[in-house]
Amino acid sequence: MDILPAIDLKDGKAVRLSKGLMDSAKIYSDEPWEVAKSFEEMGSRWVHLVDLNGAFAGEPKNLEQIKKIRKNTDLKLELGGGIRDEETIKMYLDLGVNRVILGSIALKQPDFVKDMAKKYPIVVGIDAIEGMVAVEGWAEVSDMRATDLAKEFAKAGVEAIICTDISKDGMLSGVNVRFTEEIYEASGVDTIASGGVKDIEDIIKCKESGKIAGVIVGKAFYEGKIDLKKAFKVI
Repeated sequence: MDILPAIDLKDGKAVRLSKGLMDSAKIYSDEPWEVAKSFEEMGSRWVHLVDLNGAFAGEPKNLEQIKKIRKNTDLKLELGGGIRDEETIKMYLDLGVNRVILGSIALKQPDFVKDMAKKYPIVVGIDAIEGMVAVEGWAEVSDMRATDLAKEFAKAGVEAIICTDISKDGMLSGVNVRFTEEIYEASGVDTIASGGVKDIEDIIKCKESGKIAGVIVGKAFYEGKIDLKKAFKVI
């Protein structure tokens, strides 16, 4: 199992949101690349990047910071936020991003995502409120069950599915292990838990599940609730 520390980018800064609300943004660093470097020094292989402005605008908005992270670290980068077309996917991969996360478009144009997964390293992001898929920076809730959307990508060749329980995101209320397992059971695809990780016990629960390929850690790190160095040793 991988631990993927997260950096959410808003206006060129590293921030965290609560429940995905943009006006809840708390700034943690003016230099996100320095945060990424510190993750690497703690033993991380990956960093999970989200272009928050891009998620709402539907186009890249934090390119300079992403370039700096790529230039200053050897981390593997996975990136999401407002990626809607093949041109943007190619642009990010050419920049040195290792895999691209497709979220809202996975619900709206699943065939496009399947086509892209045949050509590029694609991760599907499924974000849910009470089991129903939310899109457009979580501003809209659909009538599609998250597990049904996961089934859609069962044999599509996507590298992983990241599933977020939005009610827990940024709340330090504990990871929704069962929801993550359900997404894995529905899809058979490596599934990464996101949202709510509060301490090292959550990491251990995910590892013990045996059905979770990775866990994203955000606010728990920034608020000093989890020692990542120790967490990397645990897994």
